[in-house]
Amino acid sequence: MTDPVPYPAPGGLERSCEREETLRMVRTETHPDLEALHARFTGDVFEPHRHDSYAIGLTLGGVQRFFYRGEERRSMPGQILVLHPDEEHDGGAGSDASLVYAMLYVSPALVTQAMPGGRGALPFVPAPVLTDPALQSGLIGAFSALETATAAPRPEDELALTALLAGITDALCRHSDSRAGGRPGSRVPLRQVERARSLLDDAVAAPLSAADLEAATGLDRFSLSRAFRAVYGTSPHRYLLMRRLTFARRLIDGGLPLAQVAAEAGFADQSHLTRHFKKAFGLTPGRWNSLSSGTGAAAPLLTLP
Repeated sequence: MTDPVPYPAPGGLERSCEREETLRMVRTETHPDLEALHARFTGDVFEPHRHDSYAIGLTLGGVQRFFYRGEERRSMPGQILVLHPDEEHDGGAGSDASLVYAMLYVSPALVTQAMPGGRGALPFVPAPVLTDPALQSGLIGAFSALETATAAPRPEDELALTALLAGITDALCRHSDSRAGGRPGSRVPLRQVERARSLLDDAVAAPLSAADLEAATGLDRFSLSRAFRAVYGTSPHRYLLMRRLTFARRLIDGGLPLAQVAAEAGFADQSHLTRHFKKAFGLTPGRWNSLSSGTGAAAPLLTLP
């Protein structure tokens, strides 16, 4: 097997192809709670949107500009940005040079599992732009490990990613405020919440009502909604919507027509899909497809010019 292309030092990218715009996701079926993205573009690209995962990024070239928690933020090469689940943000290049960055999307479920001492409350990082060499090293390692797992999975990949995610979670806790690192408390019914999450994962293209979740968990819909947000950082409805949008994105990447994607992913029609896709990812499905087309799944996450 060929080793993945090593990541360059942030800011060390050549400028010969800096006007090219590309976007590519890296994912593997063996790690469904983890995705990576590599992007290169100029100008403003992503409109305001929200993820239901942690978005932990490394700026590699140019200036990364984004509006987040009421302020415009900027990340320079070598700096890290941390966006909390369900927080609205946009994204674009903050200078005339191309912005190049890599982003790791980690589900809140995976972060809670990796918390020091066992499952705890989600770390809340108040400063969205950080300088942390240890975290930078962990992110680069995670990007490379995901590349390896995608190209040719091996048993040791799980061990490598587990260690890297433990370090990344430790860094989130280290930079978090006083709300982080606590325990959910005995009043949070973890077993019922995880049951609800399992049902939502299985209901991507099928109807699932609040009454169905009440019957399956034994919790009333309001208690379940509060408990679900405490553990996973978002509501059951938004969690299901994001699972459907993630599934739709994979179908789009596979070349299916948008009308068929909408039907298979559980949306009423193409316009319904487009509206929610834009709110979740900051791009229309067509724009996403144009940026990501022509990039093979086995290509390196970061291709040097």
